[in-house]
Amino acid sequence: MLAALSAGFTSGVGLLVAQVAFGSFIFSGPLNSYASQGIGLILFGNFAACLIIALVSGYRGAIAGLSPALVVVMATVVASIDLEGRELFVTASVALIISAVVTGVCCFIIGRFQFTNLVRFIPFPVSCGFVAGIGGLVFVAALSLVGAQLSWPSLQTNFEVQTLIKWLPSIAFGIGLYAAIKRWKSAMILPLGVVIVILAYQLVFLLFGISREEAQEAGLLLISTLDGSLWPALYPMDLIYVNGSTLVGQIPNLLTLMLIALICVLLNIAGLEVTVNQELDWDREFKASGLASMVAGIGGGSVATLIVPSSYRSKILGATTRMTGVVAAAVIAVALLFGDRALDYIPTTLVGGILVFAGIGMLDEGLLKSARRLPWSEYGIVIVIFCCIVFLGLIDGVAIGMLTTLVLFAIRLSRVGSIEAHLTARQCASNKVRTAPERAILLTEGERVCLFKLNGYVFFGSVTALVNQLRKHLAGSTHPVCFMLDFQSVTGFDYSAVSALARFMQRAYANGIQLVLSQPSEKLVSGLQDSLPHPVFDALQIEANFDLGLERCEDIVIESWNKEATAPSQQRLAAILDQSAQDLEQFLERQIQFETLIEALEPWLTSTTYEAGETVIRPNASQSGLQLLVSGRASAYDRNGTRVLQFSRGDAVLVKVYQQDAVDTVLADEHCQAKILTHADRDWLEQHDKNLILDLYRYLFGDELSNRSPSH
Repeated sequence: MLAALSAGFTSGVGLLVAQVAFGSFIFSGPLNSYASQGIGLILFGNFAACLIIALVSGYRGAIAGLSPALVVVMATVVASIDLEGRELFVTASVALIISAVVTGVCCFIIGRFQFTNLVRFIPFPVSCGFVAGIGGLVFVAALSLVGAQLSWPSLQTNFEVQTLIKWLPSIAFGIGLYAAIKRWKSAMILPLGVVIVILAYQLVFLLFGISREEAQEAGLLLISTLDGSLWPALYPMDLIYVNGSTLVGQIPNLLTLMLIALICVLLNIAGLEVTVNQELDWDREFKASGLASMVAGIGGGSVATLIVPSSYRSKILGATTRMTGVVAAAVIAVALLFGDRALDYIPTTLVGGILVFAGIGMLDEGLLKSARRLPWSEYGIVIVIFCCIVFLGLIDGVAIGMLTTLVLFAIRLSRVGSIEAHLTARQCASNKVRTAPERAILLTEGERVCLFKLNGYVFFGSVTALVNQLRKHLAGSTHPVCFMLDFQSVTGFDYSAVSALARFMQRAYANGIQLVLSQPSEKLVSGLQDSLPHPVFDALQIEANFDLGLERCEDIVIESWNKEATAPSQQRLAAILDQSAQDLEQFLERQIQFETLIEALEPWLTSTTYEAGETVIRPNASQSGLQLLVSGRASAYDRNGTRVLQFSRGDAVLVKVYQQDAVDTVLADEHCQAKILTHADRDWLEQHDKNLILDLYRYLFGDELSNRSPSH
């Protein structure tokens, strides 16, 4: 409890100082006369977000507040509103409130419907560019806030005494604060630094006889613009001051603010996950951030996100409880209700220094640290986005950043090969049972079947490389007779991919090469039908899965060989016969063993027949005994209806099925006859005729035993 109170109070004070600085900057310039009300809006948003996230977040000890990255965007929105007085303040405040509520709704929907996997992956160089660019703007804004002139003709005025005493202490305080926190990493440095600066200024004013009013007139102290508490800053009757047309004109800026807010939520959740070394539930964190921003906005506050350093501090101090965040929120609530007059004692140097501190932190994270992590090709993207945001403006920089994201995504996706594997009919075989001559043909002619397993999303950036690979094999020395494209692992494709594949298929058709498509989607088939001439589309062989497609390719090769094996091709025929001689000899020897075994077992065997399509066995059901296939063929299928293997004369169906875990059922392909050895008869033979049962087991498992090493 004591650790939670200490950590919560420290985090609350640190947040309070930072939020006052942020609010002073956002509601500066034409809104100086409403600075206290603006600070009240920011503090309420911070209070609501900190309290709700502390109670709802999956990470106990979470602290939330207004992210420095959002300060410049919010200031840009406010500064772009061309109004005056109360109308300006109310319209600007309502714009920020709407952005908070809508951002909260978007975050909540993303978390509620588990869309985080669709938005969480922002390229690291792009996120670094955003952070660095906004950090640069925060740094420049801090200098402007404390009176520094940044235009080239006015640079010399910055070194006049009246100007120098405003901006130089802010720079020194911001840099010193960042260096001290980075060096000692103590939570007390920020609040102690604030107290020291306030006391130092009050001492200077006392020594030189400067009154508070004179210091405020000189721009050295903030000026309170309220007589009571900082909240509520707006009332329902103030809505009559909202300028609707101006608010509509702010939609592009508000969309930019919401986009940056979503990016901040993403980056802060990811940063906290890495910092505390704990896997977070992103859906839950998005819902928590969404709910916090909605409540903050409805109550007149601003959008807020997780604050990584403060949340990490909870873990360091052993205060990972919900009480930590609640105490931090309570500190802000006290200031919100009773702290208005305290603003009269806060030096503008402190506000500028806090902004310099925040800007340096983002520049360090976005520019310096990323330079050590990224290769130069990717670091160049960081520099481009940074320069665009600083020199062209935030809106243009964000637009260029998003365009860079899309280009980077397209380039990287195009480098991911669409070909998962390239095989031939010699390297893999279908589950169909082949005769010895057919196996010999496939062994010698299998290279003429080109099998391509495709994967991923095939689009305009990757289809060119894919088609080029296919064309190389089209003109290969093996003179292919068949191409097979397997689409089982393809997640999608665009029109450019369909068009490029269609052109390749027309070229293959013109060269007399048959095309087999394995498991294409209905959308792909429809697209090819619209893109191909009717003769080419009609010649396509479309199969439901890879095994059937491979079987079709084998049939094409065998058929092609039979057509080419004319009288002048005796050498080819002799080669096939030589290739199949050993295989045929083994096949005949096994058939003799089978006939001999069936004849010996005849007294104990029961005959049964199956018609085409009839179930032979189901692996999970109780079986009557061992089934030996005497004639016909049967196939084993998995739950998806894909053929796993095929049986022919001489196969023991049940034995092979138990060697395949995926088998769901075995169906007869044609009229089949089987001989069944019941469990009872097999047990009797094991007791009374060990030689015969040994012959049976030698037949069933002889191939497997002969392939084992002596150590087995």
